[in-house]
Amino acid sequence: MRGGPNWGCRHVRNRGGLAETSAARGSFMGSAVDAGLAEIKSPTHVGRAEPRMLLADFLRGECGALGVLVGCEHGVCGCCTVIMDGVAGRSCLTLAVQADGADIKTVESLAARDRTLNALQEAFRKHHALQCGFCTPGILMSLTDLLSRNPSPARDEVVNVVG
Repeated sequence: MRGGPNWGCRHVRNRGGLAETSAARGSFMGSAVDAGLAEIKSPTHVGRAEPRMLLADFLRGECGALGVLVGCEHGVCGCCTVIMDGVAGRSCLTLAVQADGADIKTVESLAARDRTLNALQEAFRKHHALQCGFCTPGILMSLTDLLSRNPSPARDEVVNVVG
């Protein structure tokens, strides 16, 4: 996978080329969109977004975050779930420019840098909780959000998240 767990983003002016930013790894920063472009920077990648580009498309196409999947494109299936500013949300319903100033985490951020699975991913692997695997990234992100707010959720809370 290209990219990393988080990407720094800053909206920039298009002045005949790709402008440099001082975006910090791990958070989106910026100001109003000008000339319809946004620049995103990670330690390994730079990309642009037009005002109508969905966050899911931006993360997948420009950042290489291929764990952000798009299924229904209506926010119902949840496979595009990311954590934005500490809250799970649907990246297929969010414009990339709406993420300005936000901290975005994708399923790629769950494993350690050495690709060691975190406890939740390991539990999914150990108990064969993947089924076909298409919705797995969204479920992992939704459960990560739940567990960050409630480390010991009741069964009904878990069922409410994964339905």
